[in-house]
Amino acid sequence: MCLPIACSSQPQTNSVANQPLIVGVPPWPGFAAQYVATDLNLFKAEGIEVKEVFFPTQSDPNTALLANKVDLALTGVPDLVPLAQRDTSIKLLMLFDYSDGSDGIIGRDISQPSDLKGKTIARENLLFEVLLLRRYLEKGGLTEKDIKIVDTSAANAAASFAAKKVDVAVTYDPWMAKAAKQGGGKILFTSKDSNIVPDGLIAKEKVIQTKRAEILAYMKAIDKAVKLVQQKDEKAIAIVAKRLNVTPEEAAQQVGGVKLFGIEDNKNIVFNPQHPRNVFDSLKFAAKTAKDMNLTPVVVDVNKIYDNSLVKSL
Repeated sequence: MCLPIACSSQPQTNSVANQPLIVGVPPWPGFAAQYVATDLNLFKAEGIEVKEVFFPTQSDPNTALLANKVDLALTGVPDLVPLAQRDTSIKLLMLFDYSDGSDGIIGRDISQPSDLKGKTIARENLLFEVLLLRRYLEKGGLTEKDIKIVDTSAANAAASFAAKKVDVAVTYDPWMAKAAKQGGGKILFTSKDSNIVPDGLIAKEKVIQTKRAEILAYMKAIDKAVKLVQQKDEKAIAIVAKRLNVTPEEAAQQVGGVKLFGIEDNKNIVFNPQHPRNVFDSLKFAAKTAKDMNLTPVVVDVNKIYDNSLVKSL
C-alpha cells in the first residue's frame, strides 16, 4: 500500500521531459534531501517534474522498481545485491548517505552480544538489516542459528519492542530511539562510523538511457537540498520533521545520525576507490554476506551494479 504525493502538478515551461520522473521514497532521515527538494520545488527550478510516491517500508520502492511502477527508487544500497540477481539492469547512480548511527539494534536486559543467544529478535528481511545484525552477533561468537527471528518491517519491529513483545529489534530512525525508551531498553549497536549501510538512488538501465537529462537535473536539485539540510536550514528541518512525523528537534538529531552526500562527495568519496569510505567495499561485504546467507546463488560482481557516469558528468 502506498500514498502517492505529487510534488508539482503544474505544467513546466522549460521541462526537459513530457512525463514526470516517478520516484519511490520510504521514510528515512538520509532521504531528507528528497523531501526538501520536493516541498521547496527545487525540481521545478531545474526544469523537471517529479512525482514522489511514498512507501511505508524500505522494501516497497524496490518492489515497485522491479515492476516498473517507478523510474527511480531510494533504498538501502546493500539490497541492490539481491535485486541485481533478479534484474541485472538495475544500477546504483549516487549515494544519498551513509547511516552514521541511525540504523541499529535495540535490546532489553542485554549487556553484551553473547546475551542474544536464545533471544527473539524482530527484523525485516532486508540485506542491510541482516548485515547489521550479523556484525553484532559475530562480536558475541553467535550466528542467526543461535537466535529466533521474527520477520517484520522496521516500524513493526520497533513497535513490537516498545510493546515488550520481543527482546531485541533491528530498526532505524525515525523509530529506533523512541522505541528503545518506550520498551525499557537501550540502543546496543549502531552503524556509527561505518559504511555498513549506504543508502542511495537506483534505476534500471532503460530509464538511465531514456531519461538521462531528467536524472541529471534531479541530481542537481538533490545537491541543493543536501546543502540546505547540512546547514540545518530551519525550513528544511521542518520539512524533514513533518515527513518523518517527529518534532523539528528530533528531526535535527536524526539527520545528525546520517552522513549526507552531495554531488562532489559522490565524486570524491563514494566512487573513489582510494577513499576509505568508498561504496565499493560496502558492496563487496554485502555481496559476500548475501551469498553466505543464500540470498544469492553466487557472489554478485559489484563492478556491474553501479553507474557513476552521471555523477562524474556534473
